[in-house]
Amino acid sequence: MYTRLQQNLERHVNLNPAEFKQFRQALTVKTYKKYTHLLQSGEVCKYTYFVNQGVLRLYDIDEKGYEKVALFAREEWWVSDVYSFHSQKPGTYFLQTLEDTEVLQLSKYQMEELLLDIPKLERFWRILHINAFVAQQERTMQMVAKTAESRYLEFIAKFPEAELRIAQKHIASYLGITPEFLSKMKSKLKP
Repeated sequence: MYTRLQQNLERHVNLNPAEFKQFRQALTVKTYKKYTHLLQSGEVCKYTYFVNQGVLRLYDIDEKGYEKVALFAREEWWVSDVYSFHSQKPGTYFLQTLEDTEVLQLSKYQMEELLLDIPKLERFWRILHINAFVAQQERTMQMVAKTAESRYLEFIAKFPEAELRIAQKHIASYLGITPEFLSKMKSKLKP
């Protein structure tokens, strides 16, 4: 159950067995059915989640009622409404499972305790947040400077099993296009 977590941590820091055990014990294992909301807009994000199994989407709803997918989180990803989690103020995002999902959740209080007890985790969270910031900048530039076709091809290259796991309407929302346009584009791209 904790193999993916350990691999995720080891990419950035080396915890000794006692530190990893302490980190693991701070987490709570939760399972959710497909399409369960872990967070609603207007709520305070109480947890950051490590995806052990499944796919989630972080999204908001614009003033016209359209869902705008900010990101998909799959196995070995951490996901939360970062602003709300760290500020402990109500956020604007929804977080929803797209498959039956198992997560390891960590509260803000537990995170702060771990950071005091295991200083190496400061480095771990810093690296994760820097990587998330860089990815957000890349996504912003992609939305501004690239065609829908380029955005789609890059998305599928990074997440090849996406179309088997994520509804076309959610992929279209992530790409900033309609499901109909995505369908037409995919037809044109077929050899």
